[in-house]
Amino acid sequence: MDLNEGICNHLTVMVPGTSDRFLCVPYGLLWDEVTASNLLMLDESGNVLEGEGEIDATAFFIHAAIHATGVVCVLHTHTPNVTALCCTEDFTLHMCHQNSLRFAGDVAYDPTFNGLVLDREEGDRLVKVMNGKRVLMHANHGVIICGDSVAEAFDDLYLSLIHIRRFRRRLRCRSRWSTKH
Repeated sequence: MDLNEGICNHLTVMVPGTSDRFLCVPYGLLWDEVTASNLLMLDESGNVLEGEGEIDATAFFIHAAIHATGVVCVLHTHTPNVTALCCTEDFTLHMCHQNSLRFAGDVAYDPTFNGLVLDREEGDRLVKVMNGKRVLMHANHGVIICGDSVAEAFDDLYLSLIHIRRFRRRLRCRSRWSTKH
């Protein structure tokens, strides 16, 4: 599925029955290396409560802010096709196919890229941009998908990647010739 574009893709899920703890992939793992037994349990301050490894600060600041709104699962990826689309001037997900319609009215677009998310303020800013929508297309960055369960978020991530992959050739041309600077 092309989810292993480096080790800086993030996935988190709230610990059932809690509102202040979530499971996070430790820094350094590809998605296909992630198992239930190697997830870290974090508190709302980013302290590792269970598990071994370190967290990626950007994962913490993005995901903690989104989870604070009640979202159960957050998936964030920088796959080649998503990244190509997000690096074009018009990085809109066009609702041109029946599978894309499940995202109609539920996609937020953030044209501002402030670099790595290394503080709560930037995580909070992304939440404001999302405004309750479950998909965020983040310029020059990637996509964030939110869901009420891992299954729901993963299904949406899968379908969004399939939707974007359909336009692979066009995306590569757009990325090459009309990039944002």
